[in-house]
Amino acid sequence: MVLVLAGSAFLYLAPSLSLAIVGLLFIVVISYRKTIYEYPTGGGSYYVSKENLGQTVSLVAAASLLIDYILTVAVSIASGIAAITSAFPSLSVHKEFLCLIAIFILTLGNLRGLRESAAIFMFPAYAFVFGVFSVLGVGLYKIITGELIQAAPPAIAVQDPFTLFLLLRAFSSGCTAMTGVEAIADGVPAFKPAESKNAVHTLLVMVFILAAMFLGITFLSYYNGIIPTPNETVLSQLSRSIFDRSFFYYFIQFTTMGILIFAANTSFADFPRLASILARDRFLPRQFATQGDKLVFSNGIIMLGVLSALLILMFKANTHALIPLYAVGVFLSFTLSQAGMVRHWIKEHTKGWQRNAMISFVGMVITSVVTLILFVTKFSHGAWVIMVAIPLFVLVFLKINQHYISTGKQLSLTGTDPAQFPQGLKHTVLLPISGLHKGVIQALSYAQSIATDVRAVYIELDPRATERLQEEWITWGRAVPLVVLRSPYRSIIGPLLRYVDEVEESQHDDIVTILIPEFVTAKWWQQLLHNQTALLIRAALIFKKGMVVTSVRYHLE
Repeated sequence: MVLVLAGSAFLYLAPSLSLAIVGLLFIVVISYRKTIYEYPTGGGSYYVSKENLGQTVSLVAAASLLIDYILTVAVSIASGIAAITSAFPSLSVHKEFLCLIAIFILTLGNLRGLRESAAIFMFPAYAFVFGVFSVLGVGLYKIITGELIQAAPPAIAVQDPFTLFLLLRAFSSGCTAMTGVEAIADGVPAFKPAESKNAVHTLLVMVFILAAMFLGITFLSYYNGIIPTPNETVLSQLSRSIFDRSFFYYFIQFTTMGILIFAANTSFADFPRLASILARDRFLPRQFATQGDKLVFSNGIIMLGVLSALLILMFKANTHALIPLYAVGVFLSFTLSQAGMVRHWIKEHTKGWQRNAMISFVGMVITSVVTLILFVTKFSHGAWVIMVAIPLFVLVFLKINQHYISTGKQLSLTGTDPAQFPQGLKHTVLLPISGLHKGVIQALSYAQSIATDVRAVYIELDPRATERLQEEWITWGRAVPLVVLRSPYRSIIGPLLRYVDEVEESQHDDIVTILIPEFVTAKWWQQLLHNQTALLIRAALIFKKGMVVTSVRYHLE
């Protein structure tokens, strides 16, 4: 797409750029192979950076990875749906809706423990590999036999003059092909024993398949004079040029959709796992470290599904708009991981450390250069969003961590004198009521069972209603004093809070409990038909020190 901006004459550079990208891919994989053996517990760039480069750098790596996982879902789903809309153009108007359905199904499936079943992903993976290599094999055969003659691409008007900047931009765009390398290093524990060995074998198989596909598709697309179009993918055009609209063409499009949608499932495994690691390190809310009933990190899965769906809506399921956001964070994590490995080898001084350090150093230098290229060339296309988002993520991590540390110190009993918690305090119970009913009487009985000083508190909105309540209170009040608070502006919360403050000041160190009577309807929707005053009172009192706020519920049939 980028080369086309300089006119179709410059598409001849596509195969050469692809070779350069594949060369970079092998350099990164050689470095990550060592990372997998040295860090078999997973976590990828985050763990490597944490152990070797410090906390702040590790949080930058973690932020990059979390953002990349969200973008992986959005990009993969959008690409998968694009494969189908290429085969059936009439569906293109519904692509956002189709993307959201796919995300919903993946989210629901992972919440049900679907990701544990490798058999589900086998067919689309093997079918896709078979389909693409069939395209490449038949395409090369037709070239050799002369059935396929090299076609010149359509003449395209020059939009941008060809410059080094444009060449670097084209190179950086192609580098998104290798963004999946990090995923295996992040998810080593998911492999069967021996985990590291199996992960490395998977990585090597993946990289050879990827390199062959990437080079083959690029070469055949160039040979066939194919250029990108808004409504049909390059792979669809290539498959159609070789197989026409036969059954095999549609087979390739459906398997492409399948593999891309299931590729998004990588994030549903790795995003919750990394989020749980950060939560255990107290950089994310603890809820992300909790496993659900299917032994999956449910909160992380739901969060990933929601955020990726928002991205689909924001970018209208446009793959080419999402990819510039995608690659910057990936290569930043590549660079930090390899920088951490350089530091690791220098510290460990194990056998062959000089060679390993040099491999990691070369990978670090090259990926850092690519990161810089991506940032500069993609800045106006959305890369600036990632460079803003990563520091914000890190700031949030640090604030959460500070909160947990502060909370731990304040709750700790270390160095605390037991005398600071006196016994035998007087207990005062305030019972806010809006009238008299069975729920109030039940709450009143409970209040008298836990304290001798019980006061019912009524906010007067209508003097006549107050008179009726005072008359009925003589019968039902059980000698408990009824405090009537005037409210000329018909406010309930304000007068109640002022009275609570008065009681607290007069009682000094004694315990003050606000006991809220409320009834619960038989159906959830019926609750919406009633005032939520109890909820407002609890919300208003939540940050008041020295208060006990509780409810007594009366359940309706």
